[in-house]
Amino acid sequence: MNLTEKLEPLIIFSAIIIGLLFSNVQILADNTEHLINVFLCLMLYGLFLEVPLDELKDSFKNIKFTSTSLLINFLWTPLFGYFLGSLFLRGNVDILIGFFMLILTPCTDWYLVFTKMAKGDLTLSLSILPINLILQIILLPIYLILFFSASNSMDYLQLAYSLMIVIVIPFVSAQITKLILNKDLKERAADLLSNLQIWFLSLAVFCIFASQGELLFENLNSIVTLFIPLIIFFTVNTVMDLLLSQCINFTYPEYASLTMTTLARNSPLALAIAINSFPGHELISIALVIGPLIELPILYIVSKFCLMIGNSGSFFN
Repeated sequence: MNLTEKLEPLIIFSAIIIGLLFSNVQILADNTEHLINVFLCLMLYGLFLEVPLDELKDSFKNIKFTSTSLLINFLWTPLFGYFLGSLFLRGNVDILIGFFMLILTPCTDWYLVFTKMAKGDLTLSLSILPINLILQIILLPIYLILFFSASNSMDYLQLAYSLMIVIVIPFVSAQITKLILNKDLKERAADLLSNLQIWFLSLAVFCIFASQGELLFENLNSIVTLFIPLIIFFTVNTVMDLLLSQCINFTYPEYASLTMTTLARNSPLALAIAINSFPGHELISIALVIGPLIELPILYIVSKFCLMIGNSGSFFN
C-alpha cells in the first residue's frame, strides 16, 4: 500500500472540511457546483480504462449477483428507507423527500472507487451500473408519488444531460483511448489515472461542500436529524449484505461488490435532480448535501471492514 492509499481517509475528510471552509467565498460557491461533474468524469474515465470491456458481457451472466443487488436496491431499500424516514423525520416533508431521494438512488460513480479499495470485482460492479441508472430514473418519480401522494415533476432533460456528461462521455472516451493506444501506453495511462482517482474523488467532494456549504451551515440541525436514520441504514445493510452473501455462497469479490453497490448512494446526481425538480425547496437539497458528509467516511470504513472479513478467511473460501 503506497502513501496515498494510506492517507485516503485523511484526503477525503480534508476535502469535506476545506470545502465547507471555502463555502463562504462567493466566487467559489457560485462556480464549484459546475466542476462536480468534471471531476467525477475524470475519475470514471480512469476507472473505465482499467475495466476490460470484453469481460463485461460475462458479468451480466451472473444472474445471482444481479438479481440480489436489484432486489436490495429497488425493493428492500425503498421500503426500509421510507420506514426509517417516517420514524425519524416525520413532520418535515422536505427533509423526508431529500432523504428518500438519497436512499433510492444507487451510486453510479464513486462506488467503483470504494469497490476497488475493498478488492471487489470491479467488472461485475460496473456491469450493474446501467441497470441501476435506468431503474432509478424510472422508479424515482413512481416511488415519490406512491409514498408522498403528490405529483413531483422531474426535469428529465437535465437528468439525461447529467448522465451523458458523467457516465457516457468518460466511458466512450476510455474505449476510444484503448483503441488508439498500444498495450504499453494503455497500461501506463491506466496506472497514472488509477493513482489520481482518489484526488479526483476528493476534488468532487470539495466542490459539493463548497457549493452548498452556506445552505448547510444555515440548517445545522438537519445534520442531527438525518444522522440516525442514515447510520441505521448503512449498518443494517452492511450486516445484511454479509449474511446474504454467506447464504447464497458468494465469493469474497462478489460480496465486496454487492456491499458497495447496495450501500453507496448517488448524492451528486440526486442533488442535481432536486435542484432542478424542486425549486424553492432548499431543505431537500440540504438532505442530499448532508448525505456525503456521513456516507463517504462510512464507505471507507466499510471497505476496510470488507477487507478484514476477506483476510480473516472465516466467511469466504
